[in-house]
Amino acid sequence: MNMRDQKVTVVGMGRSALGAVKLLLHHGADPFVTDASEGPALAPHVAALDALGVPHETGGHGPHAFADTALVIVSPGVPPSIPPLVAARSRGIPVMGELEYASRFLAGTLLAVTGTNGKTTVTELLRHLIEGCGRSVALAGNNDTPLSEVALLNPAPSYVVTEVSSYQLETCDTFHPHIATVLNLTPDHLGRHGDMETYGAVKARIFSRMAPGDVAVVNADDVRTRAMDVPPGVFRAAFSVNHPVGEGVYVADDGFHVQGRRVTSSTDNPLPGRHNRANVAAALTMARAAGLDWDRVVSALRTFRGVEHRIEPVLDADGVSWYNDSKSTNIDSLRVALESFERPIILLAGGRGKGSDYGVLRDLVARTVKALITLGEDAPLLEAAFGDLVKTSRAAGMAEAVTLARENAAPGDVVLLSPGCASFDRYANFEERGRDFKACVRRLAGEAMT
Repeated sequence: MNMRDQKVTVVGMGRSALGAVKLLLHHGADPFVTDASEGPALAPHVAALDALGVPHETGGHGPHAFADTALVIVSPGVPPSIPPLVAARSRGIPVMGELEYASRFLAGTLLAVTGTNGKTTVTELLRHLIEGCGRSVALAGNNDTPLSEVALLNPAPSYVVTEVSSYQLETCDTFHPHIATVLNLTPDHLGRHGDMETYGAVKARIFSRMAPGDVAVVNADDVRTRAMDVPPGVFRAAFSVNHPVGEGVYVADDGFHVQGRRVTSSTDNPLPGRHNRANVAAALTMARAAGLDWDRVVSALRTFRGVEHRIEPVLDADGVSWYNDSKSTNIDSLRVALESFERPIILLAGGRGKGSDYGVLRDLVARTVKALITLGEDAPLLEAAFGDLVKTSRAAGMAEAVTLARENAAPGDVVLLSPGCASFDRYANFEERGRDFKACVRRLAGEAMT
């Protein structure tokens, strides 16, 4: 796209918007950034735009923001249905997301991962496997690095691994990964997408622009992803933890298999839990599709240490193991976390809920949880769902929750922060919540040793 000397309106301030601005400036465009919100949270982004000499506005989308613009680029958090975007489309102005725009300037092999849960683990693992094979790789997308920043790298990496959210896929029309997967589909973001059918259709857009010779990887154990269509000529592979698949990687008792042959042992997988076996099978299927050296892939798998805030070991003290799973922002993430341990669990849960029915986890909580510590806005709903099954206490904040957990834990137990809720009632994001938990745990452990 030739945007030289043309005005481009970027809607929303944040990491992806700043990435898009840098890419636009590189190509000679004249970006203008507009955000409906205002306040201290935007201060770092405003300062960055000022340093780049890019005009901007906050507190609303003024009519001048969209006047004489040739293109509108939308940040993922901005719903595509807001009136200024609808009006821009009605005037024939192209409207696209930052991921879509950046993808048009990429070189190398693009691997894209979406799904409700497991995206970050799979993308981080893929990057680790590719690096372990001695190939250059960049990881970007729905994480700390906008894809626009990868498009500016010189030399370009041989591989780009992209984590893709449903919000990003809403504004993708030509996004074309060479290898892509939808890991799973469970209820999430329905406040924006409306229902599971619409949510699934948005996720399936990751396959829509693939071409003959590309590889689409589906979860054979998930009825919704298994049924997704792929374009003619696109090779279809699958992964499974339940049964053999014709093309792809599946899990058996002794390890990971391809077409009846074991290709790596169970002991080569360092990640706990059934959900992580699915994540590893998905990553191995994509690595195989990319033609990577298999011996080096397996060697790299053995050294992978997981991802921060995803059932992350914090420390062991007095026979109690502490784990940070702050990325658990919905009840399905909470479910897979509880299924990952065979030891009694002291569970810390709560935050800003998403309207889901916690009662679907009653049997699992009764089997796995020894004590429940609730916190945040949804504490009363969690207590109503599980208070008759396990000993339950409410904490005013994270420090108190960690103290209560220590009081309830005995040698051999696991203390698990797996909120099952968003963090926005108390924290800017799940990362801040997880780091607060880890700091509280380490502080408590330090006090116990003095």
